Amino acid sequence: MERIYKLKGRTRQYAWGGFEFLPQFLGLNNTEHQPFAEYWMGSHPSAPSDLLMRDGNRSLYTVCQETPQSVLSEKVYDRFGELPYLFKVLDVRNMLSIQVHPTKEEAEKGFDREEAEGIPINAPNRNYKDRNHKPEVMVALGEFWLLHGFTSIAAIEKTLEEVPEFNVLLPYFRKEGLKELYRFVMEMQQPEINALLANLIKREVRKKKEGLLTREQPGWWVAKLYENRTEIGDIDRAVFSLYLFNIVKVNPGEAVFQGAGVPHAYMEGQCIELMANSDNVLRAGLTDKHIDVPELMKHTLFETIQPQVMPGNQVLPGERVYPCPVPDFGIARIDLTATIAYSSKASSLEIWVVAEGGAVVNNSLALKRGESFAVFADESYTIEASGHCTLFKAFVPVS
Repeated sequence: MERIYKLKGRTRQYAWGGFEFLPQFLGLNNTEHQPFAEYWMGSHPSAPSDLLMRDGNRSLYTVCQETPQSVLSEKVYDRFGELPYLFKVLDVRNMLSIQVHPTKEEAEKGFDREEAEGIPINAPNRNYKDRNHKPEVMVALGEFWLLHGFTSIAAIEKTLEEVPEFNVLLPYFRKEGLKELYRFVMEMQQPEINALLANLIKREVRKKKEGLLTREQPGWWVAKLYENRTEIGDIDRAVFSLYLFNIVKVNPGEAVFQGAGVPHAYMEGQCIELMANSDNVLRAGLTDKHIDVPELMKHTLFETIQPQVMPGNQVLPGERVYPCPVPDFGIARIDLTATIAYSSKASSLEIWVVAEGGAVVNNSLALKRGESFAVFADESYTIEASGHCTLFKAFVPVS
């Protein structure tokens, strides 16, 4: 039985996606100018990938259900009962929602509570779609920007002093601290938000137009949100987060891990993303989806953090592994040349995607940029390239 197959993933056309990168990456026509946001590779039941088999395509979800120990490995099946990760390629044109993911324990409680309340799983006001946590790691394909955790107390105090509209918040922050400040602005009524931030929005839009802002500054992102509007309208409360969070630039090949409780938002660029097989997201703004500020506050880590941008650890020639402190997934970047090949034996179900160039697996399966393949557990393989080729591998770190 063959145990290495080409994989056909699923595209997701969310409004924040770009128009060119993913269609070009996947070799698709986008004559209708639709936004292509994500390309999913995995067995998530809402959009499972297909294995391209000799006798026709088969859903990876179905194959994992039928022979899980053989496909996933006995250890992975015994621990997770499914493929525990979801692998993606993202193109972020517009900012995603400010969000937090719950711990596994809290996800289980939240899911069971909403089930008991009879909230349908696909209801727009449903917070918990499953009983799993959703840690995630992103690896930049080009220059990538994101918000990640609260910046330092000193930086927040400086912002509240320097931004005229925020001066009124400074005494409250000094007296009550970070958590209460964030609660105060997130629970503020819409007319108050509009009154407080209207002049700030206009000023940042003008400064960006005059070339006085860079992406390192929150004002640049505020202006990007509002610069093409004929009227400002209701101002999104997520604007506050732009001034309170770390703005992080990630260079190609660098990675950032995001665990439970860390507030974050992707802002711009293309990346590879790997996450636990979950859809539990608590949102606080910049979205038309369900926003639940009290639930988000309950699960947010109100700690200032120094973002850790990972270059990856070289394990083998051409291979870099990005350490992720979770049992659900691991990710590696492999750079091949005519003189560097890669040989291994899969300890779990592995999913690969070619990011640049082309490669051949076991002298038989040829792949080009944008194509992906799956290797079943315990299968040995060798990947070779005639020139430079970059691939990413998702796996379960089974000891």
